Amino acid sequence: MKQGIHPEYHPTVFMDSTTGFKFLSGSTKNSEETVEWEDGNTYPLIRVEISSDSHPFYTGRQKFTQADGRVDRFNKKYGFKDTNAAK
Repeated sequence: MKQGIHPEYHPTVFMDSTTGFKFLSGSTKNSEETVEWEDGNTYPLIRVEISSDSHPFYTGRQKFTQADGRVDRFNKKYGFKDTNAAK
């Protein structure tokens, strides 16, 4: 590897501003704001808008807006009725 071309990684605390969830990870980002972590050390704090604690995919609070299929949506949009449907 070439020397001097790679960024320097250091421990950083990321905080989800929606839920307050914090996690410690390596990062190249710097911040003026710091926070004391559970181990007693002080680390830079980066605030993020969304994390695994608040993202719908990870929380299971995902909305399924299109439950019906393409054909059903087409028929509903253009007013077609299924003549073969059971009465």
